[in-house]
Amino acid sequence: MATISRTGYSLDPLSPSERDRLAQRLTPEERYVLFDHGTERPFCGGLLDNKEPGVYACRLCSLPLFESGTKFESGTGWPSFWQPAVNDNVAEESDVSFFMHRTEVLCSKCDAHLGHVFTDGPKPTGLRYCMNSAALKFVSKK
Repeated sequence: MATISRTGYSLDPLSPSERDRLAQRLTPEERYVLFDHGTERPFCGGLLDNKEPGVYACRLCSLPLFESGTKFESGTGWPSFWQPAVNDNVAEESDVSFFMHRTEVLCSKCDAHLGHVFTDGPKPTGLRYCMNSAALKFVSKK
């Protein structure tokens, strides 16, 4: 039986063939971020300064992840949000790479690396979901 998020999207994992098919359209940087848990350079991502109303979705599988109303200027150089569109759509894992302890954020459907979440964000949640532009695609409400 399919697992459906509160946004009405399937959270069932992608098959290996579907993941490969979707990955064919990615740039080398997008592949590096999504599959190798990479990070784009700060202040270089195409979505950093986007202020248009809409939804930020997973670059690989198109699952809606963040709404523009929760985006804020964190000064870190990456798009930042204070909460996901729906908690079910993002997964979190402990990340102890680079001699640090952080919380990695992944797409719940395709397991793609999105970025990290920190506890220094604004009210009401106090969270800062620091995402890579290369991991997201923007869908305008227009």
